[in-house]
Amino acid sequence: MKIRNSKLLLLIIVLIGTSIFAQSILVGKKESKAVSKDSVKKIMLSEKETTTIDSTIVNNSKYKPYKKNAHASYYAEKFHGRKTASGKIFDMYKLTAAHKTLPFGTKMKVTNESNGKSVIVEITDRGPFVRGRELDLSKKAFFTIASSAGAGYIKVTLEILQK
Repeated sequence: MKIRNSKLLLLIIVLIGTSIFAQSILVGKKESKAVSKDSVKKIMLSEKETTTIDSTIVNNSKYKPYKKNAHASYYAEKFHGRKTASGKIFDMYKLTAAHKTLPFGTKMKVTNESNGKSVIVEITDRGPFVRGRELDLSKKAFFTIASSAGAGYIKVTLEILQK
């Protein structure tokens, strides 16, 4: 009886695996999931994963470690709509950040060390101007990776996206 049940279970597993394989062939390798404008979307094109940030496509696989245990905070809402040091208008609903020395346009992966969540931001401004802080994130970027809504700053790991 046990041998018969084992064979039946094995047959079911093989059939399910074959079904999943057949579905993946029918769907194909090209897949796109659209998300609202100015948000992040993943695109699978010929098995290479990319991320789109505000109409800029970046490869997810090449990051250079920059700094661990860095303190990150977020911009005050009063800066929304004002011009940044790079000349762009600050939008707290976009994935941007301010750093004291990195070049404008630098893409950076910011990972919250307490929960592992990460976000890719673009450096568009100078700051923060608070001692001990390494990065000012837009409100959207900050709360994408923050553990709680009441957090004012978090410890993060910073990685620079290589071109």
